[in-house]
Amino acid sequence: MQILVVVAFEKSSMTDKTQGAKVDKMETERDPSISYKDYDLDNYLSNYSGHTKISRSLFIAEHIKELETAAIQLAIDELKKTPNTQLYKEILEKVGDKLGPAYAKDQAWIDSVDKKAQQQVERLELELNGYKTNLVKESIRMGHNDLGDFHYERGDLNAALKCYVRTRDYCTTSKHIISMCLNVIKVSIEMGNFAHVINYVNKAEQTPDLQDPVVIAKLKVCAGLAHLENRKYKVAARKFLETTFDLGNNFTEVIAPQDVAIYGGLCALAMFDRAELKSKVIDNTAFKNFLELVPQVRELINDFYGSRYASCLNYLQQLKPDLLLDVHLHDHVASLYQKIRSKALVQYFSPFISVDLNVMASAFNTDVLGLEKELSGLIMEGSIEARIDSHNKILYARTTNQRSSTFERALKMGDDYQRNTKSMLLRINLMRNDFIVRPPRTEREEREK
Repeated sequence: MQILVVVAFEKSSMTDKTQGAKVDKMETERDPSISYKDYDLDNYLSNYSGHTKISRSLFIAEHIKELETAAIQLAIDELKKTPNTQLYKEILEKVGDKLGPAYAKDQAWIDSVDKKAQQQVERLELELNGYKTNLVKESIRMGHNDLGDFHYERGDLNAALKCYVRTRDYCTTSKHIISMCLNVIKVSIEMGNFAHVINYVNKAEQTPDLQDPVVIAKLKVCAGLAHLENRKYKVAARKFLETTFDLGNNFTEVIAPQDVAIYGGLCALAMFDRAELKSKVIDNTAFKNFLELVPQVRELINDFYGSRYASCLNYLQQLKPDLLLDVHLHDHVASLYQKIRSKALVQYFSPFISVDLNVMASAFNTDVLGLEKELSGLIMEGSIEARIDSHNKILYARTTNQRSSTFERALKMGDDYQRNTKSMLLRINLMRNDFIVRPPRTEREEREK
């Protein structure tokens, strides 16, 4: 006689702290199978400009050994277009002579730029003091802005932020307030102060006469980035999906339009249910323009919605090398991929009473043992109401006896009705016999009595 071995899993009592530790551990892992030897770094970085191009180059150099030399060289080339000599010196001190004589320390350039910068900052401060003496608000605002731009280009983000914030007291129109908010947001993103980003996005969105579609799109993506960093993936997805294509290439110093498709698409896949995915992503005509820039994301979303999970997971694997190079997304790749895969497993099993694990493993490009481990985790979390037959490798849905459940609900309803009726009868009898605890009489009531 064949013995049926059934392994049932109960909901886990794992604490949030333990769950967070697991996610952090996964995020620090890197797939050793990914190779970057033939990676087109120039093409990737061509989507960006300004400070973010430099910071992304340095991030890649720090995390990917195969691209370290090329990324640092690109960062130095970009830095020599700016007056940021401090970062230039820090990079060269760190890498030493590894870049060769072509990238040796250019002391003459450093001295020349520093001298010009000293003259410029003295001139800007002198002009600002003159504006303050004359008490012309618009001139003072422009003076602080110019000084903020100078410090920003020099890489002194704290000084730049102070200058931009000081312009708030001298803003006289909605346009000035929005300009101030965008400057503060840009610096705060670079500093990693995303609480500041959300505050100033809200301030800008509440400004009267906010009608410029490009500015609105910039605020949406900045809010999306802040929520992404805070791991509020569903809110982040909504912000990216609300971004119009008016953004274009007008904000490449912070984010490229391709990033909007990637961030918004992955967050939506991880957090939206099937109906939301259809209405807010697939049928979203504005977001389709972003998806056209990254066909892989468009196809994986369509494959997920169409239950073609093997193809969907294949696209995710193809995207992974790029995502691990992204300065904003790299910490969230493991978490988002896990959520997407878990949703796919739940969605695959939902129409069935039982599923052969061999067939399911084939659909998800994995082995049965690995799949069984994933499913056990989902059962423990309560995402799937099922049990695993480890002997026959079958996943059974937990079914309830509808007849028994109906009788239980009817009996409970009868008990509730009896209890409520007895309570009402008791109250009526108490009131009829004046057996009621009344509040103490006031002095006026005592006198009237």
